[in-house]
Order: sequence, then structure tokens, then C-alpha cells
Amino acid sequence: VDPHIISGGKAFGFLKSQQDEKLNSINEAFLTDPKYAEEEDLSSKLEMFKNKYIEFDLNDQGDIDMMGLKRMLEKLGVAKTHLELKKMMSDVVGGAARDTFCYTDFLNMMLGKRNSILRLILMFEEKGKDQEPKESGPPQRKAFSDLP
Repeated sequence: VDPHIISGGKAFGFLKSQQDEKLNSINEAFLTDPKYAEEEDLSSKLEMFKNKYIEFDLNDQGDIDMMGLKRMLEKLGVAKTHLELKKMMSDVVGGAARDTFCYTDFLNMMLGKRNSILRLILMFEEKGKDQEPKESGPPQRKAFSDLP
């Protein structure tokens, strides 16, 4: 079967696996880059960033556009206006006037020394996840003494 002639859900899976391979190769380049050699726990950070990036790459072109960024922030509970989104985009791509940013731009922002707004939001979101242990299963039964 020719992998280029795939329909339905298989095509989406194939596209995501290609994207995953591409992002893994970029991660490998960052792992071997001497600029990030002193970064602690770099491989797990890169894996986390890759999963975040794939989740919000809505157009499946390998770039996060304005709508992907908007959805990302809304999902995190930090809705922004169009002008704020444009400012964040320019922060990520280093001042260039582009409508999308690629995975390399995203990694440079997350691992770089500059503190962009998007980086801070994503970092606080990850810290919040670590501190909130979620209880699984049905809620605990209440006793009469628990009532106000």
C-alpha cells in the first residue's frame, strides 16, 4: 500500500507521525547544541514542549498561527485580545512581523533568556498542574456533621 494514498483517520495519523518525526529531529539538534548544554533536564523539557506544540498546531502545517495561539491561551484560561496576540507573536519570532511561528521559534522562546508573556503563561500553567493533585473516582460521601 502506497503511504501517500491514505484516506480518513489514517491520513491524519500519518501526518501527525511525520510531524512528530520532524519535531524529534529538531529536538535532537537542540540536545546537541552547546548553547543549551548547561540546561538541566533538557530532554524531558523538549518532550513536554513538543507535546504542547503538537496540541496547538491547528493547521497541521508545522506552524502555530494566530488562531492556534488564541485557542492555546483560551484553553489555559487566559483569553487575550487580537492586539495582545499580535504582540505575543512578535515576542516569539523576535520582532518580525509574521502571522505564524515555527517549532524552532517556540523552543528558542521557551529555552532562551528573554521572558516573553507566552513563556510565562505556559510555565505557570505547568507549575499549577504539578501542585494540584486530582482525586480519581466518585466524590467522598458527606456526613451530617459536614453540613453547615
